[in-house]
Amino acid sequence: MQRLDPHSQPRPPAAVAGATHGPVRLILRVEGLVVLAAATSAYAAISGHWLLFALLFLTPDLSMLGYLANRSIGAICYNVAHSYISPAAIAVFGFMAGAPSVYGVASIWIAHIGFDRMLGYGLKYATGFGDTHLGLVGRR
Repeated sequence: MQRLDPHSQPRPPAAVAGATHGPVRLILRVEGLVVLAAATSAYAAISGHWLLFALLFLTPDLSMLGYLANRSIGAICYNVAHSYISPAAIAVFGFMAGAPSVYGVASIWIAHIGFDRMLGYGLKYATGFGDTHLGLVGRR
C-alpha cells in the first residue's frame, strides 16, 4: 500500500511526463510574453519594416511540415525551429557584422517563439504534436 504525502504536488499525466504544470507553467508562459515584447521592441528599435515582420512572423511554423514524415522527425524539425539557440546565434552574428537586417530577422524569429510559448506551445515530444514541455496542447 502506498502512503500519500499530503505535501506532494500533483503529477502531470503520463502522456506528458516531464511537462511543467501549475505555477511553473504560468511563469514560463509569462516569460514567453516578455520575450515577445522584448524581441518586438528590439525590432522597432532598429526601425525594421513592419510588413517584413508580418510576412516572416509565422515562418518558423513551416517546420511543422516535418510531421508529414512522422512524429519523431516532426518533433525534431519543430524543436530546431522553436528553440532560441539558432536565432540568438544569428542575432549575435548580425550584431557583430553590423548588419541590422540580420538581427532584425532574428528578432522576428525570437518574437515568434515567445508568442508560441505565451500561448502554451512548447517544445515537442516525439509522442505527439500536442505533447510539449509546457503540457498538453489541443484536444485529446
